[in-house]
Amino acid sequence: MEWPEPWYRNLWAPWRIRYIKGGERVGKGCVLCEAPKMGDRDALIVYRGRRVYVILNKYPYNSGHLMIVPYRHVPDLEDLDEEEVAELMSLARASMRALREAFKPHGFNLGINIGEAAGAGISGHIHLHVLPRWVGDTNYTMTFSGTKVIPQALEETWSTLKPLMEKHARGR
Repeated sequence: MEWPEPWYRNLWAPWRIRYIKGGERVGKGCVLCEAPKMGDRDALIVYRGRRVYVILNKYPYNSGHLMIVPYRHVPDLEDLDEEEVAELMSLARASMRALREAFKPHGFNLGINIGEAAGAGISGHIHLHVLPRWVGDTNYTMTFSGTKVIPQALEETWSTLKPLMEKHARGR
């Protein structure tokens, strides 16, 4: 079967319409500082700790891509106090447990990009990325067209991970 020329160039991302229509704007301050002021569902926060919170990445590399973020707006790991570092790492472990239970990943990438030169998209507010990975998760669409397919809507991922983060972060 021969496909019409542009068939492989269309990816459907219906959740992006809010951004296009002006519901989400860049430049209103730090998005990581603003998120905790919102409701959990609206902000995609899956867990609120004392000094650090866990949020879904709005532009994920894979389903379940989480970010662990201190409430304080600081740019560098060296700027965090010991309690923030301890809670950040504790929530990294809880995040991995929740993601294992929800999605059965084969592995994880954990990373902190410090500074624009290191690839930090939000360079003024440090955060730890937790990415679940599966063997073969970079498939033909990425190889041939540079396109990543995210198979689950963010709202569904949030609904799946929110109770699991509560369970694993609290040690239940």
